[in-house]
Amino acid sequence: MASETDGAFNAQILDELYAVIESRKGADPSTSRTAQLFHRGVAKIAQKVGEEAVETLIEAVRGDKALLAEESADLLYHLLVLWADQDVKPEAVWQALAKRRETSEMVEEAKPA
Repeated sequence: MASETDGAFNAQILDELYAVIESRKGADPSTSRTAQLFHRGVAKIAQKVGEEAVETLIEAVRGDKALLAEESADLLYHLLVLWADQDVKPEAVWQALAKRRETSEMVEEAKPA
């Protein structure tokens, strides 16, 4: 994983975190928070995604950038757990985002100058 000293904090960290999360499937729920979420099932994981989304929005409205970053990290973590639980690979999401970008670029290019 990226270290603080190499400055490589980028989207790749999400792929790396996803791999760690996937490795927790089937682990002992008493020793891993992630394994505990998997053990509790998709409804609990989805609930956590919703809770973290609300907390993220609250910090955005409050204007606290530091807490917004922290809550965003929690939201992304729980979203990755949900993806792993549902066997959705990050690459599938990255591809969906790329398609949206391409569509957006095509719309922008088609607008009259």
